[in-house]
Amino acid sequence: MRRFTEGFYGYVVALLVCLAGAGLFLLAAPQGREAHIPRRDYSITVANFGHSVPYAVWAPRQDPQDWVPNSNRIAKGENGAQVLYLGYATAKLRHAMFAQSNEQPAAGFASRMANSDKAVGTQQVGGVAWEQRYREDKNQRTLVRFLPDVTLVITGTADWPELAQLASVLQERPKG
Repeated sequence: MRRFTEGFYGYVVALLVCLAGAGLFLLAAPQGREAHIPRRDYSITVANFGHSVPYAVWAPRQDPQDWVPNSNRIAKGENGAQVLYLGYATAKLRHAMFAQSNEQPAAGFASRMANSDKAVGTQQVGGVAWEQRYREDKNQRTLVRFLPDVTLVITGTADWPELAQLASVLQERPKG
């Protein structure tokens, strides 16, 4: 027995025992084959935002099918304005973000969110025209809608139909 616990043979036996143990661990350990995207409820964030701003807030009436809301926050924008951010993983596992603010100038807010100040066209969503912006080096597409008291921005690596899908579920919520 001593021959198998010392020298080269001892090293080989120890290595085989370790490899067998690692193999058994890999076979027994649960293995997830799908990416897990954490779901974050944004209803309280939207309600708090609605109580802190002097205008009606826009928010999804429901999440687009197979989309996962994965981030939300309220932040300070320029000139003391509040900004609401809602982030999503789309059904195609791309990123989309909805942001809104009454920041002035509205064009400055939209340009900052889009990383571009140049419109490349318009897109009709539910009978409403949204301005399209595109930044090629970041693969970032953006839809912008300027309203009298708030600017709505939908941006991300999602394609145009996905961004339009998010725009189609937005609805104005009453103040308060």
